[in-house]
Amino acid sequence: MILKIGYLSLTALMVILISIMGKSAINKTVTDKKTRQKKSLLLVGGLILWQLYQLAIGASGFLTDFSLPPRFLFCLVLPAFLFTGIFLFKNKKKAWVMAIPEEWLTYIQSFRILVETLFVYSVSAGVLHPIVTIEGYNFDMVFGASAIAMWVFTYKIKVFSKQLLILWNYLGIAVLASVIFLFVSAVYFPNIWGETEMMPKAFATAPYVLVAGFLMPSAIFIHVLSIIRLRGEFKK
Repeated sequence: MILKIGYLSLTALMVILISIMGKSAINKTVTDKKTRQKKSLLLVGGLILWQLYQLAIGASGFLTDFSLPPRFLFCLVLPAFLFTGIFLFKNKKKAWVMAIPEEWLTYIQSFRILVETLFVYSVSAGVLHPIVTIEGYNFDMVFGASAIAMWVFTYKIKVFSKQLLILWNYLGIAVLASVIFLFVSAVYFPNIWGETEMMPKAFATAPYVLVAGFLMPSAIFIHVLSIIRLRGEFKK
């Protein structure tokens, strides 16, 4: 129960933080009060509805069938990535992107330390295989820690350049791609790791599905948004 509360709490925290960032950008770039309220409601409402959808489909047991075609991919991961791609492509030149403080988009990535900490406890609870955690080949916790360092050395001490921060964001996306590979291979190609079955079906239930459907896509969304934000600054 405590582990489930941990996943729910972290998701709630990220919903709140993303809502604050979004509403801050809306308030800075939209002058009409009714339009601001409408956009803010759409942002918060959309985030909440997506979480409820994930919890509902996770609780149904529908995703615990690991046969092909992969239900997990088509019901959670793919929709999240499609939204990220389409939304950012359509809005990359909008004023609200430049209104988001760069610092926020850097240190918020430290939430991945908490995700990976939950992963470690999930192994002992029989929810995950050790190989997809820092005990295996998942080094996302290390990258999450680097977010704090990048924030300090870029914005506080001002030793690192913004160009280096862009490269760091690309590295973060690459790290997440490796994590995705770990999970996919552990589910569908366990023979790569010399085993016949690796992933417990519990990880495809609520609230653990929030990782693939929201927490991981959120990290990628923020990385891409940060890259757009930084590149936009150089074009000024």
